[in-house]
Amino acid sequence: MKFVSKVVCSLVIGTVAVAATAGSADAFSFKVTSGIADIDGSTDRGAFSDFHGQDGFFNINFDDGIAPTSGPVQYSFQNGNTSSVRNNVWAPTSLTGERNKTDYLAVFNGDSVNIDLDEQFNYYGIAWGAISDNNTFSFYNGSELVKTITTQDIDPVAPVRASHQNGEGNGYVHFYADNANETFNRIVISQISSVGGGFETDNHSFRRGSGGFDYENPTKTPEPAAMLGLAVAGGAAWLKRKRAAKA
Repeated sequence: MKFVSKVVCSLVIGTVAVAATAGSADAFSFKVTSGIADIDGSTDRGAFSDFHGQDGFFNINFDDGIAPTSGPVQYSFQNGNTSSVRNNVWAPTSLTGERNKTDYLAVFNGDSVNIDLDEQFNYYGIAWGAISDNNTFSFYNGSELVKTITTQDIDPVAPVRASHQNGEGNGYVHFYADNANETFNRIVISQISSVGGGFETDNHSFRRGSGGFDYENPTKTPEPAAMLGLAVAGGAAWLKRKRAAKA
């Protein structure tokens, strides 16, 4: 029995070490794809998230000409003098570069849009384009800044260059938390200068989550660190019972 106890103890200690490593990752990821067509196959509404239509994901497309100000996701313009929901040639394109004929969200001239979320979220996706200088995304958990992503991060890997937008980049960008420390409940879309054009986005996709998001397996739950934590707790409790029985 002493041998078994030593083995279990070693496993518990090893699991604690692995759990600490898994939970200590400090990362917030993004991935750029071409996106997909709308559920009905339409390609003139811009690109949609690769997870569009899957359980747990919901989409805001601005096709009714407004940015929602109530519900689980609420948009508010900092000043709104030039920013708005609009429809023109600069709308984020489809996955093949086809012109988007629907309304989209535009931010201009030092303005920003706050997106307040009703819970913790671990995934947010947008059709981004035409990508211009000084476009900035900031993710917050309360007042704490989680991550900032800028034009310089995305434009070099934009998969689509639209001829009707003078070759400016387009793509569907997936932002996601790698662990529970990176989830967010507020997003700020900013055009931090009047220089460099506007900030055009469409087909925003969201997913609630209090843990990390697994891009390759988005329905996976709970996250590995949480499972390891349960194993640690279970192993410690077993050892405590064994020691109490010997006393």
